[in-house]
Amino acid sequence: MKHKILIVEDEHSIRSLLKVSLLHSDYIIIEAATGEEGLSKARAEEPQVVILDVMLPGMDGFMVCEMLRREFRNIGIIMLTARGQDTDKICGLKFGADDYVIKPFNPTELALRVAALLRRMEGGTKTTESKYIERQPFAIDIVGRKVFKEGRVIEMTPKEYLLMKLFLENPGKAFTRDELMNVVWGWDYIGDTKIVDVNIRRLRTKIEDDSSSPIYIETVWGTGYRWKVEQ
Repeated sequence: MKHKILIVEDEHSIRSLLKVSLLHSDYIIIEAATGEEGLSKARAEEPQVVILDVMLPGMDGFMVCEMLRREFRNIGIIMLTARGQDTDKICGLKFGADDYVIKPFNPTELALRVAALLRRMEGGTKTTESKYIERQPFAIDIVGRKVFKEGRVIEMTPKEYLLMKLFLENPGKAFTRDELMNVVWGWDYIGDTKIVDVNIRRLRTKIEDDSSSPIYIETVWGTGYRWKVEQ
């Protein structure tokens, strides 16, 4: 069964960009240009995830978020905004949002967040109040930005932490080097993709028992890397 994703965004260009990014994952995409239309389509289509702009004409995104959470307890909500103030983020989470993305955003990163949210909703990754990600023998404290292996803290650079978090949120997914670079280093990063390989090698020395024979981060020849899923 395909997942339904509702995009509530008044700017047609952004809706189109999101739609193209998400169609690659074989979702059913539903679009709405206003908060009122978004609520109507949510009630009619019952999507699993709503990508919701904060600044909408008429009913704003915070009000829509609150109403969606009241009517659909199991729906996933990712809010978009062009503003980066902490007060907006706090408001979005207060009204029941699961995630928060500031414009301009990387479409690949947003698509990965949608996939990770769906996995959490379906129980694929164990979380505690969205503050921890656990995939034994590892755990990530999202608030403290710490990685643990069997309860022991592993010291990591910011980029290594982001790579680790991305892998644990998307087990089994093969990432190209370009995808990893875009998500971790940013779409505007100018440099060689070899930096990805260098950081993967360093990460392996920290998490693998034998970095020369890795069992967690697999090399996908001709593509990039993925987190191995136990059979």
